[in-house]
Amino acid sequence: MTKSMNGTDKMPEQSVLRLSDAYESKSEELDLELRIRFININPGYNEEMIERSPTLYQYVKFVDTVRKYQQEMPFPEAVEKAIDECIKKGILAEFLRKNRAEVLRVSIFEYDEEHMRQEREESRQESFEQIGELIVKLNQLGRQDDILKVATDAKFREELLEKFHLD
Repeated sequence: MTKSMNGTDKMPEQSVLRLSDAYESKSEELDLELRIRFININPGYNEEMIERSPTLYQYVKFVDTVRKYQQEMPFPEAVEKAIDECIKKGILAEFLRKNRAEVLRVSIFEYDEEHMRQEREESRQESFEQIGELIVKLNQLGRQDDILKVATDAKFREELLEKFHLD
């Protein structure tokens, strides 16, 4: 299976993901293996392949237009404006005319998913920092036994985070 990617994270030109990499217990012999080859279609990547496919080329132009407007306005408005501009320029024009509402809905859904992923990552990072500060504080107070308990007891950890005003 091949999937193109055009997110904003720094990615290689191509990469392969294997379902078996997610297995909890590894086995030498697999009865079934799913491999997905991701192809980066951001500007500067796989340009020769993109230029051979008019539809893919136009899709990349559409995404670039959305990103350009996203710098100036909220994402839903950026998608609307990009759709209008691309229709005027003949970029995916027929598809965008016929599927405008769905393109908007899917684009906003994907944006919301990415936004939620970023917020979760920021929250996770903040939690790690709070726990790190708590461990340093406990170490300074000579409470080494509590450090292990903080790592294994969520309720105790929350109580100490609150007690030391690290929440």
